[in-house]
Amino acid sequence: MYYIYMLRCEDNSLYTGITTDIKRRFEEHTAKSDKCAKYTLTHTVLKIERVWQTETRKDASKLEYRLKRLKKEQKEALASGSSEIDEFLSKKVDCNLFKNSTF
Repeated sequence: MYYIYMLRCEDNSLYTGITTDIKRRFEEHTAKSDKCAKYTLTHTVLKIERVWQTETRKDASKLEYRLKRLKKEQKEALASGSSEIDEFLSKKVDCNLFKNSTF
């Protein structure tokens, strides 16, 4: 199982990534361990905004790519659960391959 996640940082920015273990990855980001992303070394992570799960790395990578290409306003709408953005994403990726996840 792969998870695609959005993190809220202290400066109100959003970071998007992929993992197989969301709790472990969140701890790596917040602890600023040697395994955290370069971005989260300089942007303190506050919380997880949203998580999706899918079966394959290929599908996870497709969604991550699309999320990273969104404008800030679109990412904010997606983080808040806006269906407009879900509709936008469905034109780019098969949203049936993903489901919202809790951790």
